[in-house]
Amino acid sequence: MKQSLGLLFASATLIALAAPPAHAELDVAALKSTIAASLERDYPALDELYKDLHAHPELAFQEVETAAKLAEQMRGLGFEVTEKVGKTGLVALYRNGDGPTVMVRTELDALPMEEKTGLPYASHDKANWNGRETFVAHGCGHDVHMASWVGTAKTLVSLKDKWKGTLMFVAQPAQEEVAGAKAMLADGLFTRFPKPDVGFALHTGGFAHGEVTYRAGVGSPSMDALSIHFDDGVHDNPLMMAGRFLVDLQSMISREKDPTEPGVLVGAIRGGTASESLQKALVVPLTIRSFRPEARAKMLEEIERTAKAGAPSPGIELEQRTDAVINDDAVVAAAEPVLKAAFGDRLTRSPPSTEGDDYSEYVKAGVPSMVFSIGVHDPERVAAARHDGPRLPPNHSQRFAPVPRPTIETGITAMTLAVLSAFDARANGH
Repeated sequence: MKQSLGLLFASATLIALAAPPAHAELDVAALKSTIAASLERDYPALDELYKDLHAHPELAFQEVETAAKLAEQMRGLGFEVTEKVGKTGLVALYRNGDGPTVMVRTELDALPMEEKTGLPYASHDKANWNGRETFVAHGCGHDVHMASWVGTAKTLVSLKDKWKGTLMFVAQPAQEEVAGAKAMLADGLFTRFPKPDVGFALHTGGFAHGEVTYRAGVGSPSMDALSIHFDDGVHDNPLMMAGRFLVDLQSMISREKDPTEPGVLVGAIRGGTASESLQKALVVPLTIRSFRPEARAKMLEEIERTAKAGAPSPGIELEQRTDAVINDDAVVAAAEPVLKAAFGDRLTRSPPSTEGDDYSEYVKAGVPSMVFSIGVHDPERVAAARHDGPRLPPNHSQRFAPVPRPTIETGITAMTLAVLSAFDARANGH
C-alpha cells in the first residue's frame, strides 16, 4: 500500500510538472482592477493627447511633430528615447532587471484625405503629398493606436513589480505606405537596440468597442503594388488595352484562382486629361493581397500573362511588397487565456484581415509576434447595422470616427495583459 501511494504521488508530481503553466503568477482579476484604477487616473491626459494627435495628423515620413509628442510622453515615464530612427521613427526603452525584451509597435502616419466626421477635434490640416497639397486625416485609427501605446507604457511602468525585463516601445513611420518598418530595420532597429524576444501590435476594427479579436497563424495578407504601363499599340490605343486588361483580370480572379483561397485585387486607370495624352500612355496601378505564398505567386503570374496577352510590350513595375503577418502560436497561446479571463465572450477569434501591414518585416526578422484588433463603434450602432441600419464607416473612410474612451481603454487593457503574459511565459520557460 505504501508503495502504491508512493507511485501515485510520483505520478501526480510528474503530471503536475508536465502540465502547461496556468499563469498562476498572473492574477488577472486583480490586474484588471489595478489597470482600471490606473486608467481612471490617467485617461484625461490620454484623451487630450488623442484629440491633439487626431486634430494634427502627419503623412508618411513627415511625422516630425507626432514623433516629438510621443517622445516627450515616453521620456516623462522614464524611458530612454532615441528619435529619428528610420527617418521619423522613435525607439523607447525601459529596463527593469534581467529578463526578455518585449516590443510594442505603434504607427505614426495618417492618410492623404479630407476628414468629414464633423467632430469638434476633426483635422483640418493639409500637407504636401506627391507634389500637391492635400488634406490629412487619421482615417485608419493610428491616433487610437498611439494613445493606447502611451497608456500601455504608463500602466506597465506602474506595474513594474509584476515583470522583469525590457520594454521596447517602437513608434513606426510610414505604415500606410508599407515602408516604415523596412526603414527602421535598415537604420539598425535590431542592431542598435535589443532584438525583441516577443512583439505585439494592435489595430482598430469596425466592430463594437470593448471587444477584442485575434487569430493564430496568418493575421493579415501579403500585399504587392504594381504598375502596368500601356503605350501605343499596333491595333489598339492604350485606353482600349488597359480597359481590356482590367476586364480580363476580373475573369482571372473568378476563374483561375482557387475559389477557396482568399485573394483581393484592386485596380484603376491613370492617364492624361487631354485625348492625345490618353492615346500615348496609360498606367494601371494594381494592389493584390493574398494569404499564402502559392496564391500570391499565382496572381502575379496571371497578371503578367494577362498584360502581355493584350498588349505588345507592357511595362510591369513592382513598386511595393510586404509579406503576410504570421502570428506566433506560442505567443498567442500565452496571451489567449489571460485575455479570455479579462474579456470573456468579448474576446473572439476572427478571420484574417484583408489589410496589409509591414509589421511582417519584424516577423520576417525573427520576432515571434501577435497582432490583434480592438473595436471602435458603439455596440448599439453595430447591432443596428447588422439589421439593415445605417452602414458603419470603415477604416480609411472620411467618416471613420472611433468612440475614444472605451476604445482606448480596451486597447490599453488588452495590450498590457498581452505584454504581461509574454513576460510571465518567458519567466516560466515557455
